[in-house]
Amino acid sequence: MAGNGPLHGITVLDLSRILAGPYCTFLMAELGARIIKVEAPPKGDDAREYGPFRGGKSTYFSSINRGKQSIALDLKNANDKRIFETLLAKADVLVENFRPGTMEKLGYGWTELHRRYPRLIYAAASGFGHSGPWSARPAYDMVVQGLGGMMSITGNPGQPPVRVGMSIGDIGAGLYAAVAINAAIVARERTGQGVKVDVAMFDCQLALLENAIMRYTVSGEIPGPLGARHPTITPFEAFATADGYVIIAAGNDVTFGRLAAALGKPAMAQNPDYASNEKRLANQPKLKAEIESVLKDKPTVRWLTIFEQAGIPAGPINSIKQALEHPQVEARNMLVTVDDPKSGALKLAGNPMKISGMDDPPTRDPAPDLDADRAAILKELGL
Repeated sequence: MAGNGPLHGITVLDLSRILAGPYCTFLMAELGARIIKVEAPPKGDDAREYGPFRGGKSTYFSSINRGKQSIALDLKNANDKRIFETLLAKADVLVENFRPGTMEKLGYGWTELHRRYPRLIYAAASGFGHSGPWSARPAYDMVVQGLGGMMSITGNPGQPPVRVGMSIGDIGAGLYAAVAINAAIVARERTGQGVKVDVAMFDCQLALLENAIMRYTVSGEIPGPLGARHPTITPFEAFATADGYVIIAAGNDVTFGRLAAALGKPAMAQNPDYASNEKRLANQPKLKAEIESVLKDKPTVRWLTIFEQAGIPAGPINSIKQALEHPQVEARNMLVTVDDPKSGALKLAGNPMKISGMDDPPTRDPAPDLDADRAAILKELGL
């Protein structure tokens, strides 16, 4: 965690596991908060058993739990409950992603916690939230990607459904939860009172649909998959070149004119079929074929040089390896080193939130082993 980050001095009890909740608290750790993972014995967070492994330790777990502390507590055990409640009295935030009702069964639902710890901010990330007819149902990332419509607009027309290539259901919920918790911390400065944050993965998928919802509610059109095309801007997609693909994003008439000139076909910008974005959308197949008839004569790298000189937003489709080797990665410190006693040196994603005056070192502390910080935490609590 950043010792001088804006959340320095904030303590978060993290009861969450796998991805949505841990990603939320990972972001808060990067902003300076102290995160104490409260894990259930004997195995702790389920993600500890997800590969790939190095040195017997899950690097998946390490990637989103670095810089945290761990204590294993059985919240059905009287002594462990006493420890937990002592932690609650000192904490600013509690994060959990159990199925709704679980915390109430343990005696730690929002109503009880708010009565006993009025300044505590309680954040719950679940599949469907703490209200509604589906509230009690379990959910995983791909389930909400399907239910929330995300998979219906992902992939190529006429092909079997595909998920977004990363866990957007979990990550989306973690991001929204972190935003809401930070807002709650600010509000508490004014009111002195904690609040409950209720974030549903399903809700977050809907919120992330962007223009797909607007297109349906305004026009009645049910959006479907478009491959690498933008639904409302043309040309704005991946085009075939002599040796691969290039992404061209001509978002307005001026840029389209520059594109036509760069392709050696300035008259294309004067074609009535392409005179406006609306016209270009209506004639997208024809326009794409015309652009690709020129692009096929040169390799991608040559076109990228031409487009850069012409001021046209364009780029390649990089592999993960190529993306991580991009010079911006090093310049922006987006690949940091975690020296783990078991796994050795790990290269993990850096912090994309660059804040003036906040440290952004090239190294980070490792993820904790299960219950690794028990002795230190109990000593701190005087137990």
